[in-house]
Amino acid sequence: MAVELMKDVYWTGVVDWGLRLFHGHELSTHRGSTYNSYLIRGEKTALVDTAWGPFASEFIDNVRSVIDPAAIDYVIANHAEPDHSGSLPELMRLCPKATVVVSKRGAESIPGHYHQKWNFQPVKTGDRIALGNGIELVFVEAPMLHWPDSMFTYVAGKNLLLSNDAFGQHYATAFRTNERVDTEELYEEALKYYANILTPFSDFVLKKIDEVLALKLPVDMIGPSHGVIWKERPLQIVEKYREWAQQKPRPVALVIYDTMWNATRRMAEAVAAGLAAEGVAHKLFHAATTDRNDLITEIFQARALVFGSPTVNGSYLPTLAPLLHDLRGLKFKNKIGAAFGSYGWSGEAVKQLEEHLTACKIPLVAEGVRAKWQPRAEDLAACEAQGRKVAASIRAGVEAKVAP
Repeated sequence: MAVELMKDVYWTGVVDWGLRLFHGHELSTHRGSTYNSYLIRGEKTALVDTAWGPFASEFIDNVRSVIDPAAIDYVIANHAEPDHSGSLPELMRLCPKATVVVSKRGAESIPGHYHQKWNFQPVKTGDRIALGNGIELVFVEAPMLHWPDSMFTYVAGKNLLLSNDAFGQHYATAFRTNERVDTEELYEEALKYYANILTPFSDFVLKKIDEVLALKLPVDMIGPSHGVIWKERPLQIVEKYREWAQQKPRPVALVIYDTMWNATRRMAEAVAAGLAAEGVAHKLFHAATTDRNDLITEIFQARALVFGSPTVNGSYLPTLAPLLHDLRGLKFKNKIGAAFGSYGWSGEAVKQLEEHLTACKIPLVAEGVRAKWQPRAEDLAACEAQGRKVAASIRAGVEAKVAP
């Protein structure tokens, strides 16, 4: 069912209560999501974004509840990813004469997805389309937020910024706007979205925020492509993005480990004891039983990352590999690290963990600790000392690499 957000502006998207995995099986979505689409009516009509393909029928019904799709003049495709554009083929069958407005890079990505010869109109930052009745669409390219083809659409005359993937969340709710939902849940999902998707583009985020604010466009509402629409104090999420993009972590340590026969678990607990003895806040995570995307959100906020694993087949346990892969790809800043682990025969895991942290530009601030078989008292004491050293580095802001 369409929802009128303001006069002549309607939400025509779809709520996906059942979604639990996104980007294939890459991202957990415990609270579902929405695929937001916006219909703007002046003398001419524009539709900004569609919905994921499996929801095309429901999406089209929502559009029809406001207007005959054949009357749509412009379809704005802010981004080609199928969760935004998947219903385009079904929509365009109903309005074949509509102009499909895309960014310059979208002129490649949208045809690349759908192989259709629609009437495309590429636009760049500052280009405008007048809809009449005082309404004008203003386009702002936003490359790498989070694809090269991404752009924002600003609805002049309505003070509405349609920001595509920026400022969104995977969050299914009964109501469409932020003043009617649980604020704590909303920010949990907004932070998880940023940490898992937008972190590597943080420098672009800061530049784009400055660029958009420099345009001095009045903003009364921000409509992202997923989740809740920012109606009450809409710029609060812009300020949060500015804060998150600076990647200033909390003085917290995470001890992240996997274990086979509890030797490495005991070592992890000893590292934590050293952190506690120095009064540093910390959390332990058994990586094999913790949701990876939730853990990424914790990593985003933490200063120190201490990884532990036994050595199996000449390496760390494979359950850690996806998390370590993300650690490199997301390009976290302002972290420090250390490693520990048990072994029985060859013992390479700790060195490999240290090499991976170094490759991720996470300086080592304590020597690695290895324990053969089950840790002895002196091994656990070394782990506690490692925790104390990491704690001291957190307090002192030390980032010098310690040779293994």
